[in-house]
Amino acid sequence: MTQAQFFQAVAEASNLKKTQVKEVFAALEGLVTKRLRNEGKIPLGGLGAVKLVNRKARMGRNPATGEAIKIPAKTVIKITPSKTMKDAFNKKGK
Repeated sequence: MTQAQFFQAVAEASNLKKTQVKEVFAALEGLVTKRLRNEGKIPLGGLGAVKLVNRKARMGRNPATGEAIKIPAKTVIKITPSKTMKDAFNKKGK
């Protein structure tokens, strides 16, 4: 699914115009970025939560040459799904 198809699907499901959906997602992007910088974690309702996680520096390997390389420490964004979201994909009795 492309971004345009995604926006179209959301527009149809919510009875909004595609341009309105784009504006909502642009506003959401700005809000999430700002809140993550200030607070480090944001709940996203039934979807789950987004938070910042600090990864330590570590040693890795260049897959092409096998050479050992140092991977620097960095901050990454982690999305944790809600229990409802997890259960939708991990139904018992499969």
